Amino acid sequence: MITNTGKLAGRTIFITGASRGIGKQIALKAARDGANIVVAAKTADPHPKLPGTIYSAAKEIEAAGGKALPCVVDVRDETQVISAVENAVKKFGGIDALINNASAISLTRTLDTDMKRYDLMHNINTRGTFLVSKICLPYLLKSPNPHIVNISPPLNLAPHWFAPHVAYTMAKYGMSMCVLGMAEEFKENGIAVNAVWPKTAIHTAAIEMLTGPDSSNHSRKPEIVADTVYSLLCRDSRSVTGQFFVDEDYLRNEGVTDFTQYACNPEYKDKLMPDFFLDIDPVTILGTFAKGGATKALNDQAASKDTKVTDSGGDKVQEIFTVIQANLSSELVNKTGAIFQFNVKGDEASTWFIDLKNGKGTAGKGEPGQPADATLTMDSKNFFAMFGGKLKPATAFMTGKLKITGSLQKAMKLETLMNRLKSKL
Repeated sequence: MITNTGKLAGRTIFITGASRGIGKQIALKAARDGANIVVAAKTADPHPKLPGTIYSAAKEIEAAGGKALPCVVDVRDETQVISAVENAVKKFGGIDALINNASAISLTRTLDTDMKRYDLMHNINTRGTFLVSKICLPYLLKSPNPHIVNISPPLNLAPHWFAPHVAYTMAKYGMSMCVLGMAEEFKENGIAVNAVWPKTAIHTAAIEMLTGPDSSNHSRKPEIVADTVYSLLCRDSRSVTGQFFVDEDYLRNEGVTDFTQYACNPEYKDKLMPDFFLDIDPVTILGTFAKGGATKALNDQAASKDTKVTDSGGDKVQEIFTVIQANLSSELVNKTGAIFQFNVKGDEASTWFIDLKNGKGTAGKGEPGQPADATLTMDSKNFFAMFGGKLKPATAFMTGKLKITGSLQKAMKLETLMNRLKSKL
């Protein structure tokens, strides 16, 4: 963990989306130094599903040792942004740093993205970042150590980051392009413009709404991003600009070695979901699968059920479901309580199901007899990797290798089954 140094005492930091989540944690970290925080967010009244308002965040900031100015700001509204910046300058005398954290997300493919949602993402993510930066820049130019930090990813033009959610990717990359352009534009003025992005999923109320409460087991706390941004703001602005930092990598360079402290559940510290836009090592299928040599292992496992698997050279999916059927149990049904449909694409295109809701469970070819709680669509090679323990369902989803319709929370429960099978496939 990065220790507070007091370097941000008296500095004024304008943070969008600071009423909860990552934005609020950045605010609290800076507040412990005695910083002035402008809490710029839309939530003036309590949200029915999400905790925190600009006023509750302001109270926490002041309790932590900072000064707070809560401002109702929709970053799409130029008048509101100008008013908030002017009020901040009037109260605190200037602006030393801007954190563009406000963002909107919709993980939908092209045909499933309505234009209202498209416009929301682009107006908040790209336009909002540009607008707030533009309005703050005249005051940042007067600061002795000015910083802009966008919570946005490294620019990665790999097609698999576009195909599953091209509208969101473009909107998020718009924030990153602001880093690229403004860093160069204002380099001579000494304004540092950088991006920070988490290496793993970060547990926030919004993520919990998207993936369910179990997501905390595979996520880190927002404090890891806050520590990264805090350390960056403490640096000389002329010494670092135009960089796309990943939180864990940055903190390792700062001497942090223990990342268990950032895990929501320390027992899962090595089973974290990677965040978007960061490529992991390419998934490789075990040579035994590639050569059809998994047959012996499958036969050994299926023997107790008097089921014989034949090496047909083209029925690897059938082989996997044979093993799945042999490992179903009432215990697994009780833990899962869901029916899954698998639409396998590619070389072995076919439809399969696993019923982990009824009796002792069953699995087979075709659609389930009852409506599926979650439908998973993926290429056959990624399907083999997932059931062979080489690819987690959460990772497959986050990297676009797996499309899920229905209950994402229930789909993630498949990991229990995967863990049982990975030593048997």
